[in-house]
Amino acid sequence: MRFKLFFFLFLLFLNCEDKQSKKKNITKPVDTTSVKKDTKSVVSTEDKRTYPKLNDKNAMYFFQEYNKQHKENKVRITTDFGTIDILLFNETIYHRSNFIFLTKQKYFNGTQFYRVIDNFIAQGGNSDDRETARKRANIGKYLLPTDTKRGFKHNRGVISMPSGEIDNPHKLASPFEFFIVTQKGGAHFLDGDYTVFGKVIKGMDVVDKIAGVETDDGDWPDKNIYIRNVEIID
Repeated sequence: MRFKLFFFLFLLFLNCEDKQSKKKNITKPVDTTSVKKDTKSVVSTEDKRTYPKLNDKNAMYFFQEYNKQHKENKVRITTDFGTIDILLFNETIYHRSNFIFLTKQKYFNGTQFYRVIDNFIAQGGNSDDRETARKRANIGKYLLPTDTKRGFKHNRGVISMPSGEIDNPHKLASPFEFFIVTQKGGAHFLDGDYTVFGKVIKGMDVVDKIAGVETDDGDWPDKNIYIRNVEIID
């Protein structure tokens, strides 16, 4: 009897051990080293936002600080008609910094010269495609104040910033767009209303070609004129 009881207890013990062994196998910790590395890899390949989403409340402070670290002031605009080199004025710090910032964000690439008037202006930085709208939404919605007391006039060859929004009595500047004056003798009736923040130093003949193309009734070129690339050259 004792032997049977001992044998029964022995089998019960083996059975429990087997269950515990199976349980250990089921709950065995997985080596998560590779999983963690994969997670970090995924995060590192995503576009990390290194700046805040801009709005009318934080844009001025952002560009004031951005100006301290980013002193570049020469850019090259590559278009379907050739290249245009522009010197940005250091005196208009917010508008210069804004243009440098957008250039580094690759915003202008793929936009167009969408409004051109012969012997007046060539205006660029916008487009009717979704990618431009997506870029703007990602960067933020903001306007810049006019900065018209630096002594710069709307002479031929300067780059200036148009006002944004339809209901904009103070003519706050639309930061995503710009226009280059092509009018002989300048367009000085624009002085005081729009901010001149740079000038063409090479490629004015390219600007004239752009401004002279055929357009529709809304001054949009009959054939799209793309800004293929904007890069900092100094």
